[in-house]
Amino acid sequence: MRSFTALLNPISGRRASRTLWEPLAALLTEAGAVVTTEETRSRTHAIDLAAEAAGRGDVVVAVGGDGLVRDVATGVVPAGGTMAILPAGRGNDLARTLGLPADLPDRGHTALPGLARLLLDGPPRSIDVLEVNGVIVPGNVYAGVDSRANQIINRHRRLPALLLYRLSGALAIATWRAPTFTVTVDGLQRRVRADTVVIANSGAYGHGLRIVPVAALDDGRLDVMVVRAGMPKLSIGRFMAEAQKGTHIHRPEVELSTATAVTIDTDRPVPLYADGDEVVTPFPATVRLLPGALNLIAPH
Repeated sequence: MRSFTALLNPISGRRASRTLWEPLAALLTEAGAVVTTEETRSRTHAIDLAAEAAGRGDVVVAVGGDGLVRDVATGVVPAGGTMAILPAGRGNDLARTLGLPADLPDRGHTALPGLARLLLDGPPRSIDVLEVNGVIVPGNVYAGVDSRANQIINRHRRLPALLLYRLSGALAIATWRAPTFTVTVDGLQRRVRADTVVIANSGAYGHGLRIVPVAALDDGRLDVMVVRAGMPKLSIGRFMAEAQKGTHIHRPEVELSTATAVTIDTDRPVPLYADGDEVVTPFPATVRLLPGALNLIAPH
């Protein structure tokens, strides 16, 4: 029988994490599992708790959004442990990509039978992750107008998620001036003036955008998308609308390539984001692929 340590982000999803976790914890306990619950106080605290729980053999459950998933993975991967996800954030893009059961209490259900069965009996699957400056990133690393929009989102957490995601893009575009990136893909360097550079593992972010739809979590490669600057600002808005279906990649400004390591630099300050939070690292920043490094309980 598995044992579980759940790490709850107390501010995720407008403080929904405990409401979502408690009925699932009850089902796991009734099935005979040992369940421990911890609230995280900071990113460092979450990483330390995850590493400690993984080290003693617990499945570490991230009860929060993509940011907490990233922090838990940063603790679990070096420990060689296994993690799981109960999506309780605003975007939950990795959980959506993984196809996790969606029978959550806040959607009118009284229990979580699908997810409980998965946690108790589901075999782990191995997925690739990215690594940037010691941070493990299951989803994506990005710099540009999208990371600027993410800054705006994180500064206005009290607004409803869907409204916030829509407003942040418009506000970011209104003040955006494209930098020149130096992008080195597996040793091949180029300079390009661009609106964004995305280094993708999951290919999904921004509350459901299929930003790099060709990306896969277990294909042993990372996908690089460069969107060259030059399109009118109104076209950037249409670009983001197309990204909901993944059709934006057919635009002439979009370049796609694959790699195992990418280094990016800029000619002026641009925030670098990883799964919803800023990575505090000076440019140039190198993103590496760690194939099959994360054991995760999720549908195969």
